[in-house]
Amino acid sequence: MASAPPAEVLAAGLAQLEAQQLYRRRRVVGHAPGLGPAEALVDGRRCLVFCSNDYLGLARDPRVAAAMACAVRAWGAGAGGAHLVTGHTREHHALEEALAAFAGRARAVLFSTGYMANLGLVTALAGRGDLIAEDRLNHASLLDAARLSGALVKRYAHADAAAAATRLHAGARRRLLVTDGVFSMDGDAAPLAALADVCTRQGAWLVVDDAHGFGVVGPGGRGSLAAAGLAPEAAAAVVGTLGKALGTFGAFVAGDEALVETLIQRARSYIYTTAPPPAVAAATRAALRIACAEEWRRERLAALVARFRGGAADLGLQLMPSSTPIQPVLAGSPGAALAASAALFEAGLWVTAIRPPTVREARLRVTLSAAHEPADVDRLLEALDRLPGLKAAA
Repeated sequence: MASAPPAEVLAAGLAQLEAQQLYRRRRVVGHAPGLGPAEALVDGRRCLVFCSNDYLGLARDPRVAAAMACAVRAWGAGAGGAHLVTGHTREHHALEEALAAFAGRARAVLFSTGYMANLGLVTALAGRGDLIAEDRLNHASLLDAARLSGALVKRYAHADAAAAATRLHAGARRRLLVTDGVFSMDGDAAPLAALADVCTRQGAWLVVDDAHGFGVVGPGGRGSLAAAGLAPEAAAAVVGTLGKALGTFGAFVAGDEALVETLIQRARSYIYTTAPPPAVAAATRAALRIACAEEWRRERLAALVARFRGGAADLGLQLMPSSTPIQPVLAGSPGAALAASAALFEAGLWVTAIRPPTVREARLRVTLSAAHEPADVDRLLEALDRLPGLKAAA
């Protein structure tokens, strides 16, 4: 019996997603003169953006743009090859040195994306005969990397160090405990001090994906380990992304000399891909200098988070326990999340609805930025107050 054509099978699957209110649609973002630092044209509508990961407001900083423009004139548009061939320029090397110094580690190595950094790191460190314990709410790239590694994978209850300890049973050749530092959808922090203690007692290696903590949390924005009062060496490896707090693109892994050299030799997502453009590395180094020098950005961000949480509590909104710029507002169902997001968009506020399978509970993922003004937060709260479906039952 002949099977249905691929297009027909795929169309049926898409129709099922649509019926379940789980279909994702892209919006086209533009820019125009006169827009504020936290505004964009979204499908032609002027909107305040409350769903970006540009936590420090550096993505459109003119100093970062100027550094990129200068480097483009010097280096051209692309790297022209992988890091191990022709692509590792002086700009890349200088950025790696700056990131290592910021992270307090001996070395750092650049990857083209955060997803590739996690794939390369985990698969280079673990394989058959090894064990990986992962938080159930880890980023998809960490979960995918563990599966791809061929190691035995054990997931533990979210942010539960005692549960993690039970997963690190003896018998494996090498054991990794892998966690996000700040969880991208809930905005809460991993219990890194307790997890580091588990690793010390059980001889495991702690690996932290600090994509949403790097540059934002901890003294000087030095990340989740610093926020937990831990030395950088408490983790065997830390992953940071450059497209969030620093507003550019790419990622890095920081660790000791042997770790970084192992990744250069064994991480397939590093070896077999083109290096990021040198101009991106130059812009990132400029952004890192600004992030280090301008502490007011983190101070302002913390004040905006407190303002939003205080106002949301007064309105009876269903928040999650997060002190980071990621502030989820629970919506109850995919349909309710979509309706709330659409209503906010009509009011000129762009807030993304996040639905299963990305999360278990549908929500609005509100994110705050140092580019926002207090009045922007107040405007969002006023709009949320007009959406009674988001409020907790009395």
